Amino acid sequence: MFPWNGESETVLWYSPDSRMVITLEQLHISKSLNKTIRSDKFEIEVDTNFERVIHYCRTIQRKNQNSTWIDNDMVHAYTELHSQGFAHSVEVYEDSKLVGGLYSVVLGQVFLESMFSLVRGASKIAFVYLLMNMPYKLVDCQVENPHLKSLGAFNIRRCVFTKLLKELL
Repeated sequence: MFPWNGESETVLWYSPDSRMVITLEQLHISKSLNKTIRSDKFEIEVDTNFERVIHYCRTIQRKNQNSTWIDNDMVHAYTELHSQGFAHSVEVYEDSKLVGGLYSVVLGQVFLESMFSLVRGASKIAFVYLLMNMPYKLVDCQVENPHLKSLGAFNIRRCVFTKLLKELL
């Protein structure tokens, strides 16, 4: 289950029957994304700026969304989990400025993502880095969106997702 509610609303927990996930085997890197990766335009760091990543995930304007479920209590909880080694971030920098990234609570070999991008392609760079360089077998993207679908993310039934979680935790 994952939280999904507006600012200052009671935390609502969801476990949709159709769950979007991605694996390294299904990762699709387009020619243009591959060119961007090879250009060395971006620098990648891991766990160096967790609080800033969660801040951007909380505050960035998203199409068709008025608010976020990431309130002060969630920021505090995730930051505490990070300090205990249970949450991680991948940060993307351009000219030493944080321009994209993602963070998650990590359970076993599963990364449950939330991401942001200030410049085109930055969150995709973080995603590719995560899948190609870190030990996660499954990334939970939660709900379908075209951005992640373009990377190869796909939907699975809740029963399949639950079975995978049991195997990978």
